[in-house]
Amino acid sequence: MGDDFGKSDIQKLFDDRTGLVTQAELTDAGIGRGAVRHLLDTGRWQRVLQGVYAVSSGPLTRTMVLEAALLYGGGAAMLSHRTAAEIWGMLPVDDTAPVHITVPVGKSALPQRATVRVAGPKAKLPVSKPSASLHPGVAVHRSRAHAHIGVDARLPRTTKVDTALDLATAQPSPREAYLSLISTVTNAGLRVHDVRRRLEERPPFRYRGPLAEAVMLLADGVQSVLEYHYAIDVERAHALPVATRQAPTVVDGRTLYEDCTYDGAGCPLTVRLDGRWAHSMAEVVFRDRRRDNAAELAGRARLVFGYQEVASSPCQVAREVETVLTRLGWVRDAPNPCECRARFR
Repeated sequence: MGDDFGKSDIQKLFDDRTGLVTQAELTDAGIGRGAVRHLLDTGRWQRVLQGVYAVSSGPLTRTMVLEAALLYGGGAAMLSHRTAAEIWGMLPVDDTAPVHITVPVGKSALPQRATVRVAGPKAKLPVSKPSASLHPGVAVHRSRAHAHIGVDARLPRTTKVDTALDLATAQPSPREAYLSLISTVTNAGLRVHDVRRRLEERPPFRYRGPLAEAVMLLADGVQSVLEYHYAIDVERAHALPVATRQAPTVVDGRTLYEDCTYDGAGCPLTVRLDGRWAHSMAEVVFRDRRRDNAAELAGRARLVFGYQEVASSPCQVAREVETVLTRLGWVRDAPNPCECRARFR
């Protein structure tokens, strides 16, 4: 076999590719397995996944890694779960994690282990970093709703809403599923209406109750994991009044929104939940200072808590909120169900 073997045929396969080809395409082009084996053994090509080859001897780009997984899964495959979340910008890229794809029910694609770079037995040059991973492997999921959950793009993937739901149902516990959905929806700016509708159209195979409850909390105005912890671990766990969330207030002619207000319980108390990142910006610091001054002038009580306090010491936070609420005239009509009650007493 000469060096010009199959160049014109193979080039046709690469017009819209990044240097990848499948065994099926090679067979259709009349290139037999023996010829492919020779290219692999001499190190000119690399086996990336079962039936998927790279026509180079170097490491793969991230795009090649993702395309290889899609080629392995077949024409209907789409990126999903964590991999789709990475492309949508919902999660940071993890090059070591397997590529997640979703295929229709009935497809025979099986999960693939990571592929390690190795030199062929007839390779003229040694492979650099021979123990390095060439491809992190493939995690295969199947969906009966496959035809309705994808986005047709250069790298086909599940929609943002379906990606958020897939991430949640993949969690190991109901609480983590709950947190995952709230985090993804708020960080990605998804519309709660779209998430609720998708839950109705495509009921998850597990965690239905927790995910439906998470959507209700999001609809009530919870906009971050910090606000979730406050609503569940502070208010609900200690039988405090349910705050009005994202209540509008006018400061310097601008309409701003308070995280929690208790006017509905007859108490002019505002609780502000400060996320570290957002509240480190100079504009936000100035805005909050003006909002504090406006609240003081209006005679409103204020409490401010950060993530560390709410997540690690919810009982202490609840005690402080209850102290101010009681001072403002709130009377508890239900016992505090938390075991911290005895300690606070």
